[in-house]
Amino acid sequence: MLNTATEVADPEPDERPAPEPATAPPPVATGHDRDRLSVIGGLAALSLDAMASVAYGPEAIVLVLAAAGGTGLGFTLPVTAAIAALLIVLVFSYRQVIAAFPDGGGSYAVAKRHLGRRTSLTAAASLVIDYVLNVAVSTAAGVAALTSAFPGLLPYTVELCLAVLGLVTLVNLRGIAHSARTFIAPTALFVGAVLTVIVAGLLRGEPAVPVAAPVSATDPVTAVGALLLLKAFANGCAALTGVEAIANAVPAFRAPAVRRAQRAEVALGVLLGVMLLGLAVLISRYEIRPVPGKTVLAQVTDAALGHGVGFYLVQITTTILLALAANTSFGGLPVLAQLLARDNFLPHVFALRARRQVYRYGVLVLSALSALLLVFAGGQMNTLVPLFAIGVFVGFTIAQVGMVRHWRAERGTRWRAKAALNAVGAVLTGAAAVVTTASKFADGAWIIALALPVLVLGFEQVHRSYRRIGERLQLGRVPDEPCRGRSVVVVPVGCVSRLTHDALACALSLGDEVVALHAAYHDEPAERERFRAEWEAWHPHVPLAVVDAPERDLGSPVAAYIRDTYPDRHVFVLIAEVEPSRRWERILRNNRGNVLDRAVRRGTGAIVCRMRFPVPA
Repeated sequence: MLNTATEVADPEPDERPAPEPATAPPPVATGHDRDRLSVIGGLAALSLDAMASVAYGPEAIVLVLAAAGGTGLGFTLPVTAAIAALLIVLVFSYRQVIAAFPDGGGSYAVAKRHLGRRTSLTAAASLVIDYVLNVAVSTAAGVAALTSAFPGLLPYTVELCLAVLGLVTLVNLRGIAHSARTFIAPTALFVGAVLTVIVAGLLRGEPAVPVAAPVSATDPVTAVGALLLLKAFANGCAALTGVEAIANAVPAFRAPAVRRAQRAEVALGVLLGVMLLGLAVLISRYEIRPVPGKTVLAQVTDAALGHGVGFYLVQITTTILLALAANTSFGGLPVLAQLLARDNFLPHVFALRARRQVYRYGVLVLSALSALLLVFAGGQMNTLVPLFAIGVFVGFTIAQVGMVRHWRAERGTRWRAKAALNAVGAVLTGAAAVVTTASKFADGAWIIALALPVLVLGFEQVHRSYRRIGERLQLGRVPDEPCRGRSVVVVPVGCVSRLTHDALACALSLGDEVVALHAAYHDEPAERERFRAEWEAWHPHVPLAVVDAPERDLGSPVAAYIRDTYPDRHVFVLIAEVEPSRRWERILRNNRGNVLDRAVRRGTGAIVCRMRFPVPA
């Protein structure tokens, strides 16, 4: 519903913020700081996706390099080092994005200012797709780990996925700070477990448990070409999904929000980089290879800790964190949707914020879309993974290119070095996006390639509609002085009762003229005459008009009477209805009020008023 002029006005160009974090806008309300994020809370609420990616990122690299045998697997550490270097570029870049765009939005905000509207909408669409897929993939991955440990649960995969999704949704509806406090312990356990594996593995001279034999007895050695390395790099970049989430949700942090968000971004980069490189070193040291039925992380844990309590602790914490990694999307997408709604590219309902600083509609829509994906895929992670991470690379590339233009426009201290860093990042993430899309196109990436332009067109259509409404409302212009006109209040009546009495009394206080309107069925003349007799006996000093309802349709004759009788008057239609105090008694109503309401709104320009007549228990 349009409440204010600013709701549908075209978005004005953003004012360039001052570079100092201290100039960032203050929080909406100081009293709500407890519902916002600290640095640790930000890591728990917005970084679970990136943290959990160490469970499948290194494995994605190994799976590709294994095609070249032992020679290819020898490149695991160099490829991971290249991904870690890209991670450094992204962390420093998004740290600057946080300072330059304290209202959040990440790549969408960068592109909106520096690359134009269409590019910004492409960035927003890529983020929306990535957020939805992240929820579905993380939930399916967590449930897959659970069903691997307990095969008896396999027939209930979809139900378990929906149950986990429902739990995460309920937690986020209580507020992002509440969800952060809930997820701090699992995040700390997972990070601690993985770091323990790395340290124990580095200190151990040989594997605690013999490394599993390769799939085949033969180990063919083939040439390791640039395309294979590039594909391994692109696959491994799945570990970088979620790096942008903190920059997208800066307003969710406590004051000073910019400084806290920057610290959380750096902490995420350090932890993720250490875990990726540490696991890559252990994979190379112990010559870990893909083995059916056992993940690469499980093999590394076996070799470092042995097949004991530590092994099961790592597996359990991995299962929990994968299931909870969906929380990253619940922290980022509602904020992005709020920005799009503020710019008139999404319905304004997405900008409404509940008491606990929750953009409730964004949370619910994200949950519903993810649930549909999970049902469509049967809860199978492998069906969804080919679609994953493509959208985020598009967003990475757009953000990097936009920041290059940002530095060229700012020309501040060392702007050339900063622009060069972002340019390198743009080339690397752009290459990863192209290679990932090409290699996974037949496996479902075409769906993403189709969904991106469809979403952009949808955003444009919403914007055009808001602009048309704004022009009709003459927003931004000073309206003429309002003048009083003659009004008439039409009161549809069905019988003579206390409800009719109160409706007419209310109508007499609203308008200059009041008319009671009775729609009589054409095939019930006796009922028509009975009502006339009751009206004349009551004699309420209000004129009565009776119209025929030839097809037993009450709404159309009422709308036609108003349209034909009062073409140039301000018409109010007062519909009186009984409102029982007991909820179940509401099904006893005849629903005529809704029928009349719809007919009058569709067929006339009259203003409809619904008067409730309470009936106490």
